[in-house]
Amino acid sequence: MFSFITGIIEEKENNIAILNCNGVGFELNVSETTIFELPNKGELATIYTYMAVREDAITLFGFATKEEKDVFLKLISVSGIGGKMAIAILSAMPVADLIVAIASENIKLLSSVKGLGKKTAERLVLELKSSFDDMQLSMLVTNKGVSAPNSAIEETIDTLVAMGLTRAEATQIVKNVASQDDTAETLIKKSLKNLNR
Repeated sequence: MFSFITGIIEEKENNIAILNCNGVGFELNVSETTIFELPNKGELATIYTYMAVREDAITLFGFATKEEKDVFLKLISVSGIGGKMAIAILSAMPVADLIVAIASENIKLLSSVKGLGKKTAERLVLELKSSFDDMQLSMLVTNKGVSAPNSAIEETIDTLVAMGLTRAEATQIVKNVASQDDTAETLIKKSLKNLNR
């Protein structure tokens, strides 16, 4: 129903942000990451939203970025993970780290999130790994504007995978070394140099 809400921040603490939109106060459940990224009280902010409707409650969830909202929607698609649990997961680590954890099947890190058991973490990886592989590559290409052309990144990752690395490992290495306007040849050389450290 609501894609985003723009208003003045009245409160932001304990995973709750209250946004004053023309005299109407919207209470949003948010992650610690969003709390940190939002402007100070009294300042104007735009928060991306998702409204969950149940028989006994209507809850608004808020996100500082579209990427966080996209990840939230993927998380709640997994059986056993509701909105509050998804917010807890997003509070435990940055979105980029969460994507890497799922893409690399890091069950230990995921199950360290309070309330997220090992079985649910395994189900989360099983159901989301393939889509998070793609999202990880997409974020690498667009994140912070620091990026080689998409084709160069994909070619470098494919080369590293052919050498025996997992796609998650290859993506992480390329993420660490990629800079604007790198050609595939330059990026492969930089990645191999980083690999041998």
